[in-house]
Amino acid sequence: MTFLFAPITKFTISSYSSVIMKFKLAIILFIAAVAGVASCKNNDDVFPNAPLNGRFKIVNASSNNINYFLNGTRQNNTGPLGPGGSSFYLATQLGLQNFSFKLDGSPVVLFNWPQTMRDSVNYTLYVTGTTADKAFLTTEVLVSDTAKAKLGFVNAAPNAGSLDIAVNGTLIFTAAAFKTQKDFLLIPAGSNEIKVYKAGTTTLLKDTTLSMSATNVYTLYSYGQPGATGSSRFNVGLTLNL
Repeated sequence: MTFLFAPITKFTISSYSSVIMKFKLAIILFIAAVAGVASCKNNDDVFPNAPLNGRFKIVNASSNNINYFLNGTRQNNTGPLGPGGSSFYLATQLGLQNFSFKLDGSPVVLFNWPQTMRDSVNYTLYVTGTTADKAFLTTEVLVSDTAKAKLGFVNAAPNAGSLDIAVNGTLIFTAAAFKTQKDFLLIPAGSNEIKVYKAGTTTLLKDTTLSMSATNVYTLYSYGQPGATGSSRFNVGLTLNL
């Protein structure tokens, strides 16, 4: 009897040990596979694509030729931004960005402008001098019209006092003090006569004709000083927002 059962017992223990070893190996391979998948997922999360949804415009309301930089990289590579000039909106990443300004031909930074860029917000910085306290920021909500143009106004002329703006003989913006932003209004598409007065008077500071297209949104801005000449003279500019 002992002879008959001994070989069977030996075979059963050996088979059982083999199964256990295979089971342990399967568990180890499973754990390794799960860890590999988790590692790949974590690597994907480390380097997200940063969206370029910030929009920042510069208006040079000073009498200088300036260059402007985003996080140390010059943006106006085709030439300086002259007095009264305006950039297009610069596309930036969201979050804190640093804009800086230099006089054309100079390596010295005039001032820095740190700005937290938020999604779907349009910013315009008006540079009226060579220091940060002479710059100011506006934001624009842009909604176009199918048949007419839209026009807003910003007084960026530090020494001009409050201003009235007439379009085609009708006052549409009144008593706009320095740094004041006036909301966008509908105006006819095509050529429009623009007159700028000292607020509440008939003293004409500027008379010009500007062309605007239907569906577009513009900002008219004043800069310079009444009575001055050259690059410091009083004038108006027009920038396309949309």
